[in-house]
Amino acid sequence: MKTPKISEAVVRRLPVYLRYLNELSRRNVHMVSSQDLGQKLDLNPAQIRKDLAYFGEFGKKGIGYDVAYLIEKIRQILKLDQIIPVALVGAGNLGRALCNYNAYLKDNMKIVAVFDSFPDKIGVQINNLTVLPMTELTETIREHKVRIGIITVPAFEAQLVANQFVEAGVEAILNFAPVIIKVPPDIRVHHADFTTELMSLAYYLDHP
Repeated sequence: MKTPKISEAVVRRLPVYLRYLNELSRRNVHMVSSQDLGQKLDLNPAQIRKDLAYFGEFGKKGIGYDVAYLIEKIRQILKLDQIIPVALVGAGNLGRALCNYNAYLKDNMKIVAVFDSFPDKIGVQINNLTVLPMTELTETIREHKVRIGIITVPAFEAQLVANQFVEAGVEAILNFAPVIIKVPPDIRVHHADFTTELMSLAYYLDHP
């Protein structure tokens, strides 16, 4: 039997569910219904049930979802039950902010190496990480078995960095540079463009 393809929209909602479930867990809430989830997350409860049903039967009709169990299952689906090493290129303000934020996350997805091409940034400490030169990127990525790369360099450098990530063996890239990068079809790329998001948000100021 052919497994149905899961849409990107569904995958992107899973971390939203997980974040709120973790909040419920911290408040010692043990059960939650799809109606409660929908109300808190401003989503259709039927959509939530459909999203989760792609991966299995996690709830009980009339009772809801066991919070701890659902957290465990979503973490497994998102592969957060295993160590996922991440490397970042670009130790500017954004790169530093991401490293600082990541250092306090209680999760298995961790930035384990940060790189830059500017001599004045190489050797700088960002929490427990030392900024390394680009010449050490391939060796470090392979040594740490890095699977995801983050790009926080200017647009004109982004494609070169993406090429180096691909050659080093990363499987996915999160690109913060305001440019579309090209990679082989087996490499997953997500673009995080603040400018585009702000421009699209501005449209809605006069379109409630």
